[in-house]
Amino acid sequence: MPSKTIKTTTAAVAVLALGLLASQPAAAAADNTADSTSKSRGFTFGVIGDIPYGEAEIAKFPARIQDINADSALKFVTHVGDIKNGSSVCSDEYFENIRTQFDTFEHPLVFTPGDNEWVDCHRTNNGAYNPLERLDKLRDIFFDESGKTLGATMPVKTQADLGLPENVRFTQNRVAFSVLNIQGSNNSLQPWTGLGETTATPEQLAEVRHRTDAVLAQIRDTFADAERRNDRAIVLMTQADMFDPSLLAAATANPDTMSGFREIVQAVIDETNSFDAPVYLINGDSHVFAENQPLAEGSPWLDIYGQPAADDLQRITVDGSANATNFVRFTVAGNSADGADVLAWEKVPFSQ
Repeated sequence: MPSKTIKTTTAAVAVLALGLLASQPAAAAADNTADSTSKSRGFTFGVIGDIPYGEAEIAKFPARIQDINADSALKFVTHVGDIKNGSSVCSDEYFENIRTQFDTFEHPLVFTPGDNEWVDCHRTNNGAYNPLERLDKLRDIFFDESGKTLGATMPVKTQADLGLPENVRFTQNRVAFSVLNIQGSNNSLQPWTGLGETTATPEQLAEVRHRTDAVLAQIRDTFADAERRNDRAIVLMTQADMFDPSLLAAATANPDTMSGFREIVQAVIDETNSFDAPVYLINGDSHVFAENQPLAEGSPWLDIYGQPAADDLQRITVDGSANATNFVRFTVAGNSADGADVLAWEKVPFSQ
């Protein structure tokens, strides 16, 4: 059926507009104008990861939070996991101390756990904990108010109904954000050797299966909702570097060393290739800042994962560990921008 065309004179539009404004209180009209202007403007957000590592960095962490707080224009901040190094104890006291520090953020803070604070806690020098017990403790301490960020409150959609309150998504200015619990150590499939295990336990495999299914569902929901809203871009955030250059040689020799990521990478490729806008992946884990397209045509990772290319996926790895001397400030352009111009980024050094 052909669409109907309604012709309206300029004068009639002006009269209608005046009538609508006159029917609203002055404050409401001002609020509507401010809201419209706000939505059309760009914004910035910050990302950190793999921080703080070790006593010296723990001592600097409060000052580094204050450096981020001083950037008052940030809409929110994300910590992409690893709040401790891989050789220190995964104690309740340490978790509580970091939560206290997180509470000093003056921006909304989105946090996804890293492998150092649960997956690898079976190690003797980490305290020989059951990793699943540590994951439960992290959820108790850092995700006690599901649907809300840490720091300043910002509402987020969660998978708390599936037992994963850390998996969250939200939208800002037609950019969809999805923060996902994907872990190093082959997405938590490596054996708990500190507990005397030589292969993955049944309870370990069950957790990986459940979490991976939830991650896959959130990825698909993120893309479906973004498509429906005609969003300009999608930003995925994870702890795991599924394309860690330091693991490339081992993964080439034995692709099963990356088997825990295979379904997730496939879903990202499938969804990216069907989405008509840029897709960005921001991760920590490998500690060295990088900006690349790990799934572009010709990438060795395509053979490792047995997948076709996804040229529109742009990956950014944030500095971590000893390199965590900065945060990455991302700038989202105003609503009129699309394509490659939606997102830009720069490293911002900490003051100490």
